[in-house]
Amino acid sequence: MKFVAFPRELQGTGASRRLRNAGKVPGIVYGAGEPSKIELDHNALFHALKKEAFHSSLLDMELAGKTEQVLLRDVQMHPFKPIVLHVDFQRVDATTRIQKKVPLHFSGEENAPAVKLDKCLINHVVTELEIECLASKLPEFLAVDLSRLAKGQSLHVGDLELDAGIKVVLRGKKNPVIASVVNPAAEEAQPEVVAAPVKAAPTKAKKTEKQNKK
Repeated sequence: MKFVAFPRELQGTGASRRLRNAGKVPGIVYGAGEPSKIELDHNALFHALKKEAFHSSLLDMELAGKTEQVLLRDVQMHPFKPIVLHVDFQRVDATTRIQKKVPLHFSGEENAPAVKLDKCLINHVVTELEIECLASKLPEFLAVDLSRLAKGQSLHVGDLELDAGIKVVLRGKKNPVIASVVNPAAEEAQPEVVAAPVKAAPTKAKKTEKQNKK
């Protein structure tokens, strides 16, 4: 994806406030070389942020007539208004080794034996993973094939088919679950219902006996 940025001359809290009032967003580009202070059109940036690829892929930034490759690293939003307050980008090249979270795209769920034959559900335990690779090899997403999952099975990070040079950054668990099969609701254990004892109605003979005593 490509976007346009402009050099930011003025700095400071007051200057940033005036930029925002003018429909601009202050930002910074760091990485190789000196950091660059930039400004971007707010509406264009706001709509770009709605696209998944803007968060997880290499971006072509046009700045002062030159195009550089950058990664989106941080976005600061207003606490309760749909307003972007600040953005950070990292300048990279093809030889830069990076760590970045990328989304998971699940497919084949409807063809999985667990769903097709046993009427189970498949729970997506995680929706993104952090990976390490060269910037030039950064994928927009990781494809996850669920078509072979059977009842009682789970899919783990180690089951993913990754391109050469890409590895998942694991923190804590060595082989965490990505997706798991959930049994149909009908098979869930139902609590046993015990009916309360019903008192027998007094017989006609007992009623007559009580009346005679009176």
